Amino acid sequence: MPKRLINTKVIGRVVGNQIMFTGILMATAIPFSIYYNTSDLYPIIYSALITLASGFIITQLTKKNKNDEVKKREGFLIVAAGWIAMSIFGSLPYVISGVIPNYTDAFFETISGFTTTGATILDNIESLPEGILFWRSMTQWIGGMGIIVLTIAILPLLGVGGMELFASEAPGPTKDKIHPRIKETAKRLWFIYFSLTVLECILLMLTGMSFFDAINHSLTTMSTGGFSTKQDSIAHFNTPGVQYIIITFMLIAGTNFTLLYFGFKLKFKKFWNNDEFKWYIAAVLSLTTIVIGFLYIHHLNYPSFEENFRAVLFQVTSIITTTGFATTDYTTWGSFVTFLFFLLLFTGASAGSTSGGMKLVRIVLLMKNGLLEFKRRLHPNAVVPVHLNGHGVSSKIIYNLLAFVFFYLFMFVLGAILLTFFGLNFIDAISASATSLGNVGPGIGSIGPSSTFAHLPSEAKWVLSLLMLLGRLELFTIAILFTPYFWKRN
Repeated sequence: MPKRLINTKVIGRVVGNQIMFTGILMATAIPFSIYYNTSDLYPIIYSALITLASGFIITQLTKKNKNDEVKKREGFLIVAAGWIAMSIFGSLPYVISGVIPNYTDAFFETISGFTTTGATILDNIESLPEGILFWRSMTQWIGGMGIIVLTIAILPLLGVGGMELFASEAPGPTKDKIHPRIKETAKRLWFIYFSLTVLECILLMLTGMSFFDAINHSLTTMSTGGFSTKQDSIAHFNTPGVQYIIITFMLIAGTNFTLLYFGFKLKFKKFWNNDEFKWYIAAVLSLTTIVIGFLYIHHLNYPSFEENFRAVLFQVTSIITTTGFATTDYTTWGSFVTFLFFLLLFTGASAGSTSGGMKLVRIVLLMKNGLLEFKRRLHPNAVVPVHLNGHGVSSKIIYNLLAFVFFYLFMFVLGAILLTFFGLNFIDAISASATSLGNVGPGIGSIGPSSTFAHLPSEAKWVLSLLMLLGRLELFTIAILFTPYFWKRN
């Protein structure tokens, strides 16, 4: 039997369609350029046409035939190539308009958008034309929904990092499936995502925020991306109503979208029976309480308790959901809080959400497994499984988790080493590596919430771009492409 080659035609066709889809959504920025009469109208039109034409040509050159079939290797290549292709074409509006003439910076800003990281090189956001600002926000919205469909509908089929085995994360092979077919699952997820974005936009407008600011912040909140139309981020809108609405939707966006689907069907019992969700809410509340207590003890608190509570809750929620919005510079709250928030760069919120990081479900399972090791030491012949949501978790899942966490920390260390090689100091290197791999955005040091990534050398930006992509696509999806056996004929 002949060994099978990778089917490049099916990869090209799917990626070509993704590029065309990017071009169509790029065109949604045109009405804003027309309405505000800005100079970016023709650059966006040209960019959208180039993107659409390129995607169309690729799809025509890779027309479907009866032998086309997407296997695992094609799946990995589609996921990686799709994200990279969207970032390459998505950077065109920045370059053609001259807003970001340097391609390294334009690609960094774009991949930061599509991976919903929120790291930016822009130092004067308010000076950007409205069409570019909208496209910048749209990249995060596209990336956020893309990762939801990817983690819930696609990665389980590829067997990435044990994703297909999480009962709380992968609806396909579990009893809590949304729908057995990927296309139908994706439709339902898109509906939830779109509806919540519209709802947030309406609520923000009711607080007095302009439609333009409301739609942009809704796009980047539901994607847990963190791009803002203001240089001061959410601090610019010093209104309790605005900040509480964004806190609420960050919390929603950090929740497993499978649970949100059941919430839409009024099956709220699913939330209370989900261990990860309970840990998620408990983590937000307990960390908020700890930080508030620390600020009061060290007299760093705000004039009123409400302001204190809102500021801390906002920052804790923003970081744990990897959104990256800011209402204040939390690095001024003392070393304890700075270190605590640095650790949060690794966690992320729920699996199957738009948040980045390692995801709480992995951390919860590893903690439970670690505690059970004491019992196993006392009773070496006993079978003591880890339980999640009332069900036993197989040892295979635990091995997958250990491999994932090890590789995650390995890439964090390797990224930090490369960044120091390219001139960053120790604090900036570990912060940039952690926040990029976790898709958070702001970090500590010179890339804190009141700073940008503009001052970093070009080589460092390419390293961070790769880390953002690795973190967004669950590490193994990209890393497996660098292994020799992936390319062997089978």
